[in-house]
Amino acid sequence: MTNSKLFEKILIATDGSEKNKSAVEEAVKIARACGSTVYAVYVMDESLMKSAVEVPIAENLYRRIRDEGEEAVNRVKESAQGVNLETFILSGRPARVITEFAEQKAVDLIVVGTQGKSGIERFLLGSVADEVIRNADCPVLAIKSRK
Repeated sequence: MTNSKLFEKILIATDGSEKNKSAVEEAVKIARACGSTVYAVYVMDESLMKSAVEVPIAENLYRRIRDEGEEAVNRVKESAQGVNLETFILSGRPARVITEFAEQKAVDLIVVGTQGKSGIERFLLGSVADEVIRNADCPVLAIKSRK
């Protein structure tokens, strides 16, 4: 009989928002209980960067989004002390990048928040969680933000 973990590899999709915190916490709890490797993934939405017409504006926007990604994965690192964690800042369409990354890494579970950024950002990004749920080849755990 093989000794296999329930979830060997878990992907946490983070956008760094306060509303995404519940998803990070749940994913870390599961990872601790299962002894999982965790991939914390932040995706820089290329559609936002392409909308900046002027080069200086685009460079500043890229730097700002990259910094936001660093902060987001660092928050996961803080809450995942003692967990085998790797962080990634990727670029592209968030849902597509998340599902493709999960496939490449043979992830057993993707954890996403159902509410991330709000307002115009939410409108522009669409529902990443919905698209991940529809397109992922592995189970997806959607975590509702705690109030």
